[in-house]
Amino acid sequence: MTDNRYIEGLRNYDGRPIRLMEVCGSHTAAIARSGIKAMLSPKIKLISGPGCPVCVTASSYVDRLVELAVDGNIIVTFGDMLKVPGSRGSLYEAKGRGADVRMVYSPLDLVEMAQKDPEGRFVFAAVGFETTIPVYTLLLDQLIEKKIENVKLLTALKHMVPVIERLLSDGCGVDGFLAPGHVSVITGEREFLGTAKKFGVPFAITGFGTDEILYGIWGLVDMIINGGDPVRNYYPSVVTENGNERAKEKIDEYFERKEAYWRGIGSIPESGSYLRKEFDKFDAKSFGLMKDEKLDERCCCDRILTGKTEPAGCPLFGKECTPSSPRGACMVSSEGSCFAEYGRGIS
Repeated sequence: MTDNRYIEGLRNYDGRPIRLMEVCGSHTAAIARSGIKAMLSPKIKLISGPGCPVCVTASSYVDRLVELAVDGNIIVTFGDMLKVPGSRGSLYEAKGRGADVRMVYSPLDLVEMAQKDPEGRFVFAAVGFETTIPVYTLLLDQLIEKKIENVKLLTALKHMVPVIERLLSDGCGVDGFLAPGHVSVITGEREFLGTAKKFGVPFAITGFGTDEILYGIWGLVDMIINGGDPVRNYYPSVVTENGNERAKEKIDEYFERKEAYWRGIGSIPESGSYLRKEFDKFDAKSFGLMKDEKLDERCCCDRILTGKTEPAGCPLFGKECTPSSPRGACMVSSEGSCFAEYGRGIS
């Protein structure tokens, strides 16, 4: 997709300083893995935003999961959630104390689990952005079809545009965004158009290969300097103008939008998805979990998630805080900016 003109153009750029933010955990990991930052002019600054769903999950959500585990529920989760610290410890620590905590690769694995153990009380840690929410609608379809009633969801489901607008309203100083590729498959490119026009900040939707990301960065620089369309889609093989309409319909069937708490950012209206009242029997009641506590006041996850500080600027980074012993959520997930930066430093 790219050629040496784009690469050389990005390396030799000598215009005004530009700050670009990616808001996708997969982009964060790919940028660190490929060394893209080293390919750019010093005047082009790439920073990571709140694109990792595990990283932005409030500590009160983790505390609620631990509480449910201690009370005898079977907690089912993705692996990334196991080590996220809460004020009462992590799920990994709860498992070490005897709680029944199980890791799966797909929420749909829960169907067979619940059928084999009808007396068990299963709670799935339903974390994710627009990319993941459709999978939970498929799970709910199966639970209803098979009349499985011993499964509940504790949701921490979030939407990207509201948090991007919060960052821009707070004066984050970002000149352009690499829009989240996977999320855009569901939402479509039009999802970002209103925000781009409202704040005068362009968006480029890209894939995850090195060339694809570089091409998107080049496009953002061009939009910032020369203007033009406020949203460009450099991932047309899978992202359309309006996205996956069927998936969006299913999301609206099961979920409704309300305020949600983002770790390090605060409460944002209409940024979370919660089960509708008619599906209350599947709801482990996550709405209202708004508390967030720093387990170590030196932790900079809040500033890292908003682009105010880079991982290396945190006094704990790579010392007291490592992937094997995370002190903050940004070091837990492979999509977290601290985890990605730490891995880049030792690779």
